[in-house]
Amino acid sequence: MPLPPLVLASASPRRLALLSQIGLVPDAVDPADIDETPGRAEQPEAHAARLADAKARLVASRHPGALVLAADTVVACGRRILPKAEDAATARTCLALLSGRRHRVITALALARPDGRVTERRVTSTVAFKVLSAPEIEAYLASGEWQGKAGGYAIQGRAAALVRFVSGSYSAVVGLPLFETASLLEAAGIAVRTGGRT
Repeated sequence: MPLPPLVLASASPRRLALLSQIGLVPDAVDPADIDETPGRAEQPEAHAARLADAKARLVASRHPGALVLAADTVVACGRRILPKAEDAATARTCLALLSGRRHRVITALALARPDGRVTERRVTSTVAFKVLSAPEIEAYLASGEWQGKAGGYAIQGRAAALVRFVSGSYSAVVGLPLFETASLLEAAGIAVRTGGRT
């Protein structure tokens, strides 16, 4: 029996590139457009899991018979969920808050199957920034890499020079934990090691 098509429910070029790193190219890319506002008193882990699940289910409704992979990444400082930076002022506030301290990056995965089941995984990593000077923050803002990024930075870009410590899954901080993604897909019949289908 041929396997169903694989749909990536994300517009993120980083997630697409990470999938290709393990030999996979989705049959389709269909971003979910959902409200990502945290619920009142919603914890970061629960927020990431809820959004990944909602994205997977929404896109699965548009692709009956497909496997739909969705993810959501949340940057949390304590219990505070940091926003996706849409303007320089927000990014500056995030970077000032993260300066010289550790924070958590939670990435939740959800794989919707054709029978309606949704399998989920959650990965939490710890990232520590160096103490950032005002000129360092302004230089990073000038790069534009912060745009649309949770917490106002992209670890795979110039922000790598600002990070002194990472514990956990680096690929999860970028946006897609590859070990957990491979496990989910292999359980669904996709042979990740070869990029093929079993």
